[in-house]
Amino acid sequence: MAAEKTDTLVVGGGQAGIAMSEHLGAAGVPHLVLEKNRTAEAWRTARWDTLVANGPAWHDRFPNLEFEGAAPDEFVSKDRFAQYLVDYAAMINAPIREGVEVIEASRLQGQGGFLVRTSQGDIEARRIVAATGAFQHPVIPPIVPASAGVEQIHSFHYKNPRQLPDGAVMVVGAGSSGAQIADELNRAGRKVFLSVGPHDRPPRRYRGRDFVWWLGVLGLWDMAAPAPGTEHVTIAVSGAYGGRTMDFRRLASEGVTLTGLTKGYDNGILGFANDLQANVAAGDANYHDLLDKADAYVARMGLDLPEEPEARRILPDPDCLINPIDHIDLAKEGVTSIIWATGFRQDFSWLKVDAFDAKGSPIHHRGLSIEPDVYFLGLPWQSRRGSSFLWGVWHDAKHIADQIAIQRSYLQYDGQAAVVSAAAE
Repeated sequence: MAAEKTDTLVVGGGQAGIAMSEHLGAAGVPHLVLEKNRTAEAWRTARWDTLVANGPAWHDRFPNLEFEGAAPDEFVSKDRFAQYLVDYAAMINAPIREGVEVIEASRLQGQGGFLVRTSQGDIEARRIVAATGAFQHPVIPPIVPASAGVEQIHSFHYKNPRQLPDGAVMVVGAGSSGAQIADELNRAGRKVFLSVGPHDRPPRRYRGRDFVWWLGVLGLWDMAAPAPGTEHVTIAVSGAYGGRTMDFRRLASEGVTLTGLTKGYDNGILGFANDLQANVAAGDANYHDLLDKADAYVARMGLDLPEEPEARRILPDPDCLINPIDHIDLAKEGVTSIIWATGFRQDFSWLKVDAFDAKGSPIHHRGLSIEPDVYFLGLPWQSRRGSSFLWGVWHDAKHIADQIAIQRSYLQYDGQAAVVSAAAE
């Protein structure tokens, strides 16, 4: 059977793939979008039950569709977010094929384009956009062996407190996911330990504006690259419970025991680095830096935004911060489960091209690979700080679609026809 043909094949039917489809369609580029599960599958099934968006509805959306029925400052539920993506795909008539897994894509030598093997047959594509995003495979560090006698899951698979066995819980990682899960478990009456690594900690709101607004007017969403050494620093922010600043001192005052970075395990003992105070101090500095920038902007622009001195009040240091513990005995503390909120790894092993560095990360500029006709979308810091967000990936997709349209125009050029036409004149 002859392979199906298309100009551009988009692999991945999440927010990146949908945004890519919109811009390709607007540019008149024939394309297909393949999704191995369902559209927005991760938002449907791979998040905890009470998860809400970390940004308000007025901001964390595609430019051409609002969240129907949601207040502008509402943090919509994960189910509503998933439905939004499904609705958007329908609105733009995205040619998404669900339940089709890409097995391998290799270059067609001597003729341009790629042969793509899928679970439902072969496809020939002139171009490929890898839109599988940043959250592909959950990573659990090989620290605690399976024989330790505690249940271990990644935050990707956490659903609710009832899912876990009775007993205390160790949450490793204090970015948005880890901090929110630790907060939820503590509210449910669990004894919780939270391992806190390096992080940014912006205010949820300041002087009547959400922090996403402040990052926007201050130009911080458009930072082109992270500061050296901070590429993987997590951000502790939450839209849960109506949106509150993620304050680790508050969590500790409510019963959560904070620890430093989790570094090792030996015979039932989980050890921590002596960095809790430094990590919390760095998070505080990040928090106050944004307040300072916001105050300076208000003064410079003469904005009528209410002062908020209370935002600078820091809660008293809890004992676990004054006297950090360097280990816990899991059995003695009654810890029966560990939740690893420790990030994800990317996997482009299906893409058989020379477009990756020694660590398997794409080599690209704003999503344009060093390999001709290969593009990447949805990568962290792909073009700017906002690239991993819904609206950010939309703008990155437009840039890639523009470049694809330019390449198509080059290929449509007929130099010989131009010479003949000139000679006839």
